[in-house]
Amino acid sequence: QVQLVESGGGLVQAGGSLRLSCAASGRTFSSYAMGWFRQAPGKERDFVAAISWSGDTYYVDSVKGRFTISRDNAKNTVYLQMNSLKPEDTAVYFCAAAPRVGRGLYEYHSWGQGTQVTVSS
Repeated sequence: QVQLVESGGGLVQAGGSLRLSCAASGRTFSSYAMGWFRQAPGKERDFVAAISWSGDTYYVDSVKGRFTISRDNAKNTVYLQMNSLKPEDTAVYFCAAAPRVGRGLYEYHSWGQGTQVTVSS
């Protein structure tokens, strides 16, 4: 497994941008698929975006065209660039690692502690 630490959350006005980072420990980061999930208060944790080890990307429909997932294997880091943020994007954002890319929580075996994103209207 891999240790994951998210950063970059905060408070932003609607229409603004944030970039989340997820730093991973271990020498096998490049072989993992990485995902971002989010959990709003009182709701389930939902898939947001994922990137395969080779760079293929996947998004939930509600963030397509606004969010971009990327990875830098040399830095053992995955990013989530979030533009045109909306109040409904408010949630705790988690990064996670999996042996192969997917959209289900059960597919991911390592999780970070989460970072809060709050979008004010």
